[in-house]
Amino acid sequence: MTEWIDIGSLDDVPVRGSRVIRSAIGCVAVFRTAADEVFALEDRCPHKGGPLSDGIVHGRSVTCPLHNMVISLETGLAQGADEGEVKTFKVRVEGGRLLVDRSLARRVEAA
Repeated sequence: MTEWIDIGSLDDVPVRGSRVIRSAIGCVAVFRTAADEVFALEDRCPHKGGPLSDGIVHGRSVTCPLHNMVISLETGLAQGADEGEVKTFKVRVEGGRLLVDRSLARRVEAA
């Protein structure tokens, strides 16, 4: 059974944007799509380590701000001809609150 940690309000994440949370395993970017879907990924592009949280969210993808690599928010896989992958994490919205899987880390702080 999944245990969840409340990390804030859905409204804390702009539509087609992201927020970063810092955890014991590193930075995680929480993304919100135009359809109010939320996804959580490792905040590090597999190409050159760029901050995906600074990227452009379009559909269910994010484009890295450094070299335009497109990453699926659903799978963490690079799209098109690019290769690479980032970790994904369980996240959900309940009553307007963002919840992440407790297994993400022992301690989570909003950045």
